[in-house]
Amino acid sequence: MHSARLEELGIQLPPVAAPVAAYTPAVRSGNLVFTSGQLPFVEGALPMTGKVGAEVTAEQGYDLARIAALNAVAAVADVVGGIDNIEQIVKVTGFVASAHNFGGQPGVINGSSEVLVEIFGDAGIHARAAVGVAELPLDAPVEVEIIVRVKECS
Repeated sequence: MHSARLEELGIQLPPVAAPVAAYTPAVRSGNLVFTSGQLPFVEGALPMTGKVGAEVTAEQGYDLARIAALNAVAAVADVVGGIDNIEQIVKVTGFVASAHNFGGQPGVINGSSEVLVEIFGDAGIHARAAVGVAELPLDAPVEVEIIVRVKECS
């Protein structure tokens, strides 16, 4: 179901990113899975660093938010035995390292929201917060965390 949609879209989930501190990428509690903040790692590295609205354009931030959301989905899928066990994206929280006077956080985090809807359809429609922050770990431009509902425990 969702795995077939990924294939249709030509999207391959990345390997789960190793934590950069003392935490786990995702935790299941009943039928909900909460991810830790996911950075836009590609093959273990950040493709770019800096603040959106300065060193990073809003369009680049959008692309990075998309990557971070895919990393979050990968973390959830790893905990629940695959993407097909995800029933609904409940909430997305996106953090944007923002240059002074940059107010385009919602447009940047649309990168996350839109890829989730592409993959999950109506089940990808979610509540959301898009927050501007002064700094993110490793000088990442964006960080995304998600909460998802998954199939019942067996």
